[in-house]
Amino acid sequence: MQAGKLLLVEDDPALSELLEYRFSNEGYDVRTTADGDEALLLASEELPDLVILDWMIEGTSGIEVCRRLRRDKSTAHVPIIMLTAREAEDDRIRGLETGADDYLTKPFSPRELLARVAAVMRRIRPVLAGESIEVGDLTLDPVAHKVSRKGQTMKLGPTEYRLLKFFMESPGRVFSRNQLLDGVWGTESDIELRTVDVHIRRLRKAIEVDGARDPVRTVRSAGYSLEAV
Repeated sequence: MQAGKLLLVEDDPALSELLEYRFSNEGYDVRTTADGDEALLLASEELPDLVILDWMIEGTSGIEVCRRLRRDKSTAHVPIIMLTAREAEDDRIRGLETGADDYLTKPFSPRELLARVAAVMRRIRPVLAGESIEVGDLTLDPVAHKVSRKGQTMKLGPTEYRLLKFFMESPGRVFSRNQLLDGVWGTESDIELRTVDVHIRRLRKAIEVDGARDPVRTVRSAGYSLEAV
């Protein structure tokens, strides 16, 4: 069984060759490029399961590639692990706020990167296979379009369902309102930011269960996240 499709964007030839070799040996289908513009083209031609993205690359920068992948509805959900020689805390925060799921500072151990990729793939595999997703006491069946909590079937509207699914695919990750707009409504939507808050309130009410804590967390000045409760 194929471990997954990876897009490796790295402009150091020796490191790129080493990582391609290591991941290929683990059963991954790996496509590589050193150029940010080509990375965006490759991602649009064949959707990867995960992107390993260097910050400093040729053409469009890694941080801008990350931003554009997050803004494109077709790639908004694809996990991104950023590689960089930047160690400053502000740079790490900037990468995560732009949409990266994880961050690895050079030099790093290829074994650690392999482990991080494997951990992400274990998390997203149910989504790729159309299997049920579980976060805490919430279960979402993407085939039947059903949501349950503590054994009770929840009644969600179409938008609240898409919003919950988006959250459940990246549990614990904080999304800004703009990121939620891009990921749930699409980049061409003319929905206003405050509409996100309205649907968050509707989602909270729809998945409310007596005696259970609200799994949707408001992060002041940052956005929202879904926590396992």
